[in-house]
This record gives sequence, structure tokens and C-alpha cells, in this order.
Amino acid sequence: MEQLATPPTAKAPAERFTGDVWVDGIITALPPARLTAATVRFSPCARTAWHRHALGQTLHVTEGLGIVASRDGTVIVMRPGDTVHTPPGEWHWHGAAPDHFMNHLALSESSDTPHTPDVEWGEHVTDEEYATAARAI
Repeated sequence: MEQLATPPTAKAPAERFTGDVWVDGIITALPPARLTAATVRFSPCARTAWHRHALGQTLHVTEGLGIVASRDGTVIVMRPGDTVHTPPGEWHWHGAAPDHFMNHLALSESSDTPHTPDVEWGEHVTDEEYATAARAI
């Protein structure tokens, strides 16, 4: 058994996020395990860029009100206690509602496949795409 060091809170990179987003890493896969977990805090209107995970992603909301949307137009409003899973390869984004902060646990697995990124990042979510999804609230 080992107590792991707690990494410092990090500002999410602007090339992958819009708005103020902060990340607290919980664990990065320690082989043979593949789990990566973090607490992510979004300010109102903040969001990820479009992205997809090689092995999918699970989000569990701990506070606030959020949105997750996929390329096919599916929008899910997330509230505390809600858990949303995006399957492997599904392009999606997630973030806070326009007038609320949102915190979630982000859980994903690292791939064992060489030269395959665990996460593939795409373009930023436009203000129009965000506004369309936010209408579901």
C-alpha cells in the first residue's frame, strides 16, 4: 500500500478548453492499471473542446449544472449525482451551464495500443454550438 502524492491544481490549457477550467489530478494510470481520474471544475460557460477517448470516458457530476453533447446532436444535462458515459471513439464535449459552475470527476482508461492517443482533441466548441446545447437546460 502506498499513499500517492497529490499533484497541484492546474489551469486547463487554452488550446483544449474555453473559459476558466481547473483540474485536480487524482490518479494517472500506474501499470498494470489503466485508470486516469481527475476532478475538473468549470466556471459558467466554460467547456472542453471537441474530443474523443480511445476507450471511452465516464463523467460523474459532484456539484453544479453541466452539459455534455455529442456530434450527433445528443445533449445531456448533468446535475449532482449524475453519471454519463461516452463510448470509445465518440466525439463529445462537456462543460458548465451558462449561469452555473460545474464540477465533475472525469474517469478514463489508458490504451495499451502503441501510437494510439488515449484522447484525440479536435476544434473548440463554437459559441453557437454551446448556445444550442444550453437550450436543453
